Amino acid sequence: MSEHIVTGDDADIRLDRWFKRHFPALTHALLEKHLRKGEIRLDGKKAKSSDHVWAGQVIDVRCQVADGRKKNPTPDPRPLSPDDARMMQNAVLYKDESIIILNKPYGLPVQGGSRIAKSVDDLLGGLSFGGDRPKLTHRLDRDTTGCLVLARNAKTANFLMKLFSSRRIEKTYIALVAGCPLHMQGVVDRPLLKKQNPRASGQPGGPEGRDYEIMQVDEKGQKSVTEYRVMDACARRFALMELKPLTGRMHQLRVHMQSIGCPITGDYKYGGANTDAESLGVENKLHLHARRIVIPASAGGRPIDVKAPLPPHMVKSLKALGIDIPKK
Repeated sequence: MSEHIVTGDDADIRLDRWFKRHFPALTHALLEKHLRKGEIRLDGKKAKSSDHVWAGQVIDVRCQVADGRKKNPTPDPRPLSPDDARMMQNAVLYKDESIIILNKPYGLPVQGGSRIAKSVDDLLGGLSFGGDRPKLTHRLDRDTTGCLVLARNAKTANFLMKLFSSRRIEKTYIALVAGCPLHMQGVVDRPLLKKQNPRASGQPGGPEGRDYEIMQVDEKGQKSVTEYRVMDACARRFALMELKPLTGRMHQLRVHMQSIGCPITGDYKYGGANTDAESLGVENKLHLHARRIVIPASAGGRPIDVKAPLPPHMVKSLKALGIDIPKK
């Protein structure tokens, strides 16, 4: 039996990703078997390969695992093409000695997986700028665009993750939704619970049909709160919304908008693809953008306040609907 403490370098990655980094000879199938039998635990509890690990957590290995563990494990560097390196550097919105903030492109997952060929995590070597490889501190859904915060060292990573977990970092999103809320501003306070994705057994679906879990409003779920404001609307058929999550649940904004009858346009999971958007010149892509992020000042510093310009498909859609594009 052995115990392994998660470091800041590995914080907020999936458990299977952690094993891929540190025990590369352990197959995914065998890892799943050990997890099902409780032979590998996270903080003493049974875990799933999709669970995310955080700095300070203990991974308890109560079985023999495959040989091949690295003495000084670090993520396997992915060779970057010139185009990938250029894309990553062009996406930088803010950079100082401790933090990088990216405008994450549409369709690029933040982290890898068994069916993902390329992710932000794979390409972080392109943002070293002569220093250490930066570290992820939070996540965005694959098709969500906008502000993504990276730490340039382990100390900053731990600092930022504490800020995110305590909800001290202010995040503002912009979404184009189908329909328009009755009230121009308000609060959605509805608990969310994970459930099994009905498309996981092979039923047809959109590009996210391969995910195994989705969220639903359920009184047994975790408290979830979102503030919203209608910025503009098109004949009440579509509305441009400003969304502020006051809690941080999986797919929170997407489910909350669905729950008030205004699913986010292009959202295959939560009803936003079942509209006549394309007939109006709106692309059937997820229209959810992490528009602004505000990081409070550390000792002796100043707050960091960054806005990300809208992605091309959202700009095109707003023009097609005659909705004013928010100014930078």
